[in-house]
Amino acid sequence: MVHFHWAQLLNFIKYNQLHIASSVLILFFSFFFYFFGKRALGTGRDAIVPSDKISLKAFFEGVLHFIASLVEIVMGKGHRQHVPVFAALFFYIFISNMFGLFPGFLPSTDNLNTTVAIGFFSFFIYNHCGFKEHGVGYLKQLLGPVLWMAPLMLVVELVSHFVRPFSLGLRLQGNMLGDHTVLSIFLNLVPYGVPVIFYALGAFVCFMQAFVFTMLSMIYVSMAISHDH
Repeated sequence: MVHFHWAQLLNFIKYNQLHIASSVLILFFSFFFYFFGKRALGTGRDAIVPSDKISLKAFFEGVLHFIASLVEIVMGKGHRQHVPVFAALFFYIFISNMFGLFPGFLPSTDNLNTTVAIGFFSFFIYNHCGFKEHGVGYLKQLLGPVLWMAPLMLVVELVSHFVRPFSLGLRLQGNMLGDHTVLSIFLNLVPYGVPVIFYALGAFVCFMQAFVFTMLSMIYVSMAISHDH
């Protein structure tokens, strides 16, 4: 049984294309927020002065400070230039996950096509950082620490690297599909009261999955730019 979703209002969107439609909707939402919601963040001096009250600006400042702290912990000091890409990754996944908690909406992140695509984005970012930091010498990381083991380590490292986008995608898709399936089941069984608990649990899972994906991406970048190999 297929439940109602917003794309049913548009005859040209099929059910198996919902993840694409949801991704496009999130992009439109992001552009709308950028152009019309940036006033809430302030300009000039107001933009850099921390908010002293609960507001949209305070929320974004808190999340960005949290991500910046993670970058410093995982990658060390002097890597603040990576904060914007990790913040964008976190917010995109988190907002995509949260869409599934609204009636009539399905999250794009419960579809493997979307999550693996995000996994390949992470794959591209950490390899780009590796080549930018080490040049062609980045490929030495694939050969291992001992020369005579290089042929074996090359195979192991190549498999490990190419599996990462799929492992990231499968982990995110599996958790989000399971979370929203459980919520849907309890909404059908007990539509009042009890689902509130699972909505709260679902919001926590949405945050944690965005956090885990972003954290793993940070670790991959940290390994790629490391000089310890």
